[in-house]
Amino acid sequence: MSNEKINIERNDRKVLTGVVVSDKMFKTRVVNVERVFRHPKYEKTMKQDKKYYAHDEGNESKAGDLVEITSVRPMSKLKRWRISRLLGKKSK
Repeated sequence: MSNEKINIERNDRKVLTGVVVSDKMFKTRVVNVERVFRHPKYEKTMKQDKKYYAHDEGNESKAGDLVEITSVRPMSKLKRWRISRLLGKKSK
C-alpha cells in the first residue's frame, strides 16, 4: 500500500517548458520559462519570465535548446528541477 502512495505522489510533479539560456556549468543548465497571463485588474495580456536551475545528467542540452523540466527534491542550494526531455535543438 505504501508503494502505491509513493507512485501517486511522483506523478504529481510539476512540469514546465523553457529555453536553455546558459550551459556553462557542469551538469547544470539555466532554463528560462515564459508565462503568459491576463492582469487581474486591467485585463491586459502580460508575459513574465523566470529562470530555473535544472540538473542535466548527461550534459546533452546546449544554450538555445527547448527543454522540458520536472520538479525534484532539492539537489543543491538552487537546483530543484531536472531536465526530463529535450524537445528541440537550436537551429543554426
